[in-house]
Amino acid sequence: MTTIKTLISTAVIALGLISCSKSEPAAPDNTSNQTAKTKFIEAGGTKYAYRELGNQSGTPVLMLSPLGSSLDDWDPAVTNGIAQNYKVILVDLDGVGASTGTTPNNIVDMAKGATTFIKAMGLKKVNLLGFSLGSFIAQQVALTEPELIKKMILTGTGPKGAVGLSNLTNLLAAGAGLTPEQNFLFFGFTKSDASIKAGTASWNRVHERTTDRDPAVSQESAGAAVQAVLGWAQPNAAALDELKQVTIPVLIAQGKEDLPVPVENAINMSQHLPNARLVVYPDAAHAALFQNADAFVKEVVGFLAQ
Repeated sequence: MTTIKTLISTAVIALGLISCSKSEPAAPDNTSNQTAKTKFIEAGGTKYAYRELGNQSGTPVLMLSPLGSSLDDWDPAVTNGIAQNYKVILVDLDGVGASTGTTPNNIVDMAKGATTFIKAMGLKKVNLLGFSLGSFIAQQVALTEPELIKKMILTGTGPKGAVGLSNLTNLLAAGAGLTPEQNFLFFGFTKSDASIKAGTASWNRVHERTTDRDPAVSQESAGAAVQAVLGWAQPNAAALDELKQVTIPVLIAQGKEDLPVPVENAINMSQHLPNARLVVYPDAAHAALFQNADAFVKEVVGFLAQ
């Protein structure tokens, strides 16, 4: 059995997304995540690190990161693509990356951190985009403070008690001996040549920023996040019916061969959310949004424009 100590170590590279801190100052340009300046705002005893991309008015897109990821672990093809049409906000929640505080070991308290940040920013509503762990947090926000969300985009997602998600410990153990890039490809992409090629291109884009990169997620933060995901994975017979309360428009985008969160979860969610739209990408896995960045951005922009 994989020990929690091993989980903490492997979770830091769960998707192979390792940020490196450098001392050079960031460029002031905010047109892309490769150059946008990291800002800070304090609320509820936590100093949140965040970046704003683009200058568009209207309801911004707040993006919540997956397990083991911080500001620089988003694929710029996705963040910058959406920022061409909508203001994008990236954030490190409590204890993640450059943010202070302690990462909670449960989704409920993580969602409280997200809502604290939203309110501290003075935002009345956001379009909430959550990837994997971020999608679980987004769902919880939608259940507890739905008035804060205009529309929601979920990817690499599943409901409470998601089928297959409890296998996370075994997946983390399987990736423990891989390099960061190999881990990224193992968790996020299929074994086809086309998927691996797209994954390698995504990996290279993720590491384009060379100055003022966000600190890597600590072992303590990653360990707490693993516990939170495993808590979300606990069987919950009422989970899908609970989603019927979420009446806002929801876009679900999932890889057909998602390994940590099998696609049947997205299908089940789409059938229980009253106002949901489902897109399934063939020959794509957990990081389907990175593999199909152009198509995903087009889907998101079209969804938000409706």
